[in-house]
Formats: sequence, C-alpha cells, structure tokens
Amino acid sequence: MLNTLKESAWSAVHALGYDIHKSQDVRTVALASSLGIDLLIDVGANTGQYALSRRAGGYRGEIISFEPLSAAHAKLLVIAKDDPNWTIADRMAVGDQSGQIEINVAGNSTSSSVLPMLSTHATAAPHSRYIGKEIVPLRRLDDVLESKVDGRKIFLKLDVQGFESSVLNGAEHVVARTVALQLEMSLLPLYQGEMLMPEMYQFLREKGFELWDLLPGFRDPATGRLLQVDAVFTKQDS
Repeated sequence: MLNTLKESAWSAVHALGYDIHKSQDVRTVALASSLGIDLLIDVGANTGQYALSRRAGGYRGEIISFEPLSAAHAKLLVIAKDDPNWTIADRMAVGDQSGQIEINVAGNSTSSSVLPMLSTHATAAPHSRYIGKEIVPLRRLDDVLESKVDGRKIFLKLDVQGFESSVLNGAEHVVARTVALQLEMSLLPLYQGEMLMPEMYQFLREKGFELWDLLPGFRDPATGRLLQVDAVFTKQDS
C-alpha cells in the first residue's frame, strides 16, 4: 500500500499544464546543503511530493509538513510513517490568524485553495476545477511552531495556491529564521485576491530576501502562455 501511495504522490506532479524540473530538485538540495539547512517546513504538502523529491535528492534533515485536506493528509501520514525525521502536523490550513476556514477542494487536489479560482486557471486546467469544500482549522505558523524554530536554519516551502501573503504574515518568527524560501508566483490572476509576481517579489525583498532561482511552472496548454513560476529566494545576508 505504501508503494502505491508514493506512486500516486509522484504522479500528481505530472498533472496537465505543469512542467517538471528534476534539475531544480538537485539545485535546491544543493542550496540547502550549502546554507546548512536543518529544517524544511513544507506548507501545502498534499501527499508528500515535495518532501519525497528532496529525500530522493539527498536531503536528510528534519521535515515538518502541513496539509489541510482530509484525504491528502491521511495519505501523507502513511507515506511519512517510516521516516523518523519527517513530522506530519495535525490537519490544518495555515494563515495570518487562528480559527476555522473553508477550503475549496480541486478535482486534482493540488490546486485546492482557500481563495476562489478564476476562469484563467480553470480554463487552462479544467481538471483543477473545484468539486467540493471542507471546513478546516486555521492556525498561524508562528503559533504552531513557536520555539521549535529557534536556532534553526529553515528552508520554507509554500504551495498554497494564492494564499502565500497570508501564510507569511502569520509567520514572522519563522520567516526571521528562514534562509531559503520556495513558492509559486502567478503572472496573471489565477485565484481571487492573490498577490501577483511583481508585488510578491517586492514583498519578499522588503523581508530581506533576494531571488535565487526562477523556473517555469504552470502553462496554458492551449496557448503555451506561462501563468505561474516556481521561485526560490534566499536571505540577502545568508
């Protein structure tokens, strides 16, 4: 069963409209090593695709994964159970306040978001259209991790489909100890209310980060137009 779940997790990254960059896995693992990263915080883990790719690339440090969807979280627990250095947090969404929040469940699971999906996204990837909703706990990353991040060198990965600024605003303590950050940036609006690439770039610059790597991500398969990129930032003083 575990092998089947791992195969399912890997197959999700091959969803229509997404480019696969194995070379990025190698580069980010090498970056983590050069920066002395000892904690990977994986927000929006789905069924563990990102963490598995980092393990395959050679990263052996601690991982803490967050996933709000019930089905994905259940699979994630099984996939990570034999890795003693991989912790799966309780099921929750991460944002800038505590309480509860409604998350829209996408047909492909990976495009699920707190934010409404716009037609630009749904047209380019019809399989990602919303098919349901879940009410999930909402917590600030700072409140969940508290002193667990003190003295650590953190690689923070966000895959939260337009909710990035809210996550970061609730993670000032974590961000202060983050030396590398990976997230998606949209070139066109894909989710209602998301921060687009120019604003996100400036937002992170003001927090002391500089752009380290940029790779194409989500395209409209009908037109070839690039809609989203994967970006890696590092602290300017790292």
